[in-house]
Amino acid sequence: MGVKMPKKVKPQRPTRDEYELEELGNSLVEAYEEKNEVCLAVWQKDPIRGKIVKLDGQTQLVHIESEFKTIKVKFIDILKVESI
Repeated sequence: MGVKMPKKVKPQRPTRDEYELEELGNSLVEAYEEKNEVCLAVWQKDPIRGKIVKLDGQTQLVHIESEFKTIKVKFIDILKVESI
């Protein structure tokens, strides 16, 4: 008689529809092209503030320059983009 251990439940990333993802992508491209400083709400992390220096379509990463360092964030983990 073995005792079954409960499975660990991993928090699920919020699901978004195609329209929401397109709006998010447009906001990122606009901020990148205009070189605006932004504040990104990122899933399960603190907000990131800085300028977008690269949008990498192959790796789906957004490169943000913040306080002399570059932070790479997965596009799918970005919940919200706010211009500062």
